[in-house]
Amino acid sequence: MNTIVQKYGGTSMGTIDRIKNVARRIIAKKEQGNRMVVVVSAMGKSTDQLVAMAYAINDRPPKREMDMLLATGEQVSISMLSMALAEMGQKAISFTGPQVGIKTEGVHGRARIMDIDTTKITQALADDSVVIVAGFQGVNENDDITTLGRGGSDTSAVALSCVLHCPCEIYTDVDGIYGVDPRLYPPAKKLDVVSYDEMLEMASLGAGVMHTRSIELGRKYNADITVASSIHDVPGTLITAGAAAAQKPITGMAVYNDEMMVSIKNVPYDVNISARLFSALAAAGINVDMISQTSPIADRMHISFSASHDDIDALEKALAEFQAAYPQTAVDLREDAVKMSVVGSGMKAHPGVASKFFRLLSAQHFPILMVTTSDIRISCMIPAEARERAVMAVADGFEL
Repeated sequence: MNTIVQKYGGTSMGTIDRIKNVARRIIAKKEQGNRMVVVVSAMGKSTDQLVAMAYAINDRPPKREMDMLLATGEQVSISMLSMALAEMGQKAISFTGPQVGIKTEGVHGRARIMDIDTTKITQALADDSVVIVAGFQGVNENDDITTLGRGGSDTSAVALSCVLHCPCEIYTDVDGIYGVDPRLYPPAKKLDVVSYDEMLEMASLGAGVMHTRSIELGRKYNADITVASSIHDVPGTLITAGAAAAQKPITGMAVYNDEMMVSIKNVPYDVNISARLFSALAAAGINVDMISQTSPIADRMHISFSASHDDIDALEKALAEFQAAYPQTAVDLREDAVKMSVVGSGMKAHPGVASKFFRLLSAQHFPILMVTTSDIRISCMIPAEARERAVMAVADGFEL
């Protein structure tokens, strides 16, 4: 008998009727002779409601207490789904992340899964139960509840599929993975297959279908992941090793709004100073993304980088300390910018991709604020007001 891990997102679990629909899908899959482990997210927009409640009480809520609060959303989902299955005659048991043995480390709100004890899962499966697991959460070495960050239920599901050595099916409110977010570009085409490398780039750059850490785990343990709709019975997208999508130079495009751009001017040209700057940012728990440094002029250089809006408090403190140490520098923090990226393994075999990308953007007459590249990616920061024009131009130009 095969084991399958399924994950259902918040939209799929958003109403009582949708929870019943998920239960029917699980039973249908089990009746095909499969053992079922199901990871679920919080219902609908309940996580957003919990966040709003927290900020109504405290405009800077402690991260430990936020984890305690946000983990309750998934606890509601697992119990409701287990009840729905029981009502339909299917034995089921629900577990929170800590109960099922998901061990984590790292900071609250962005913890990482380090180990999973599968004892309770295997016992429940042997008892012919459907195992329902709360996604997005675990427990650290201090026995504190931790959360994995938004989208962390994907990571929970893929991690479980890795330790159980079985395929993972991610069910969401879209039919699969698209080359461009259909909300930004309605004619976007669905991808039948995409490689881990391409999907990892797209996820890390802001494509919201999958959580970055989940793709990293899938690639590391070679676990096939299917992303499909929980509502429409249509084929989804397979994420697998070495499956670059056809021979197109560009597979997809990602746009990330939740990022700000920092520029530090007149920095003394000294590698030790750059090291001090980024060491201080790392010590403050700030994830730096794009980094650009100019060539020195008169022993001065400019350093630019991007970071999440979520880190603005820690970032402002770290930058103030840096500027106090180097008062000749000038810091500019720009929040009205977005990161736009194109990704494709075929980029390596198709010369002229960068030329076409920048030609398409230049025709829209807005400034490009910063650029970084890899062998399968081109990313740039652009003004927020130019987002829609940029998406339309690039998606049309590369037939995404």
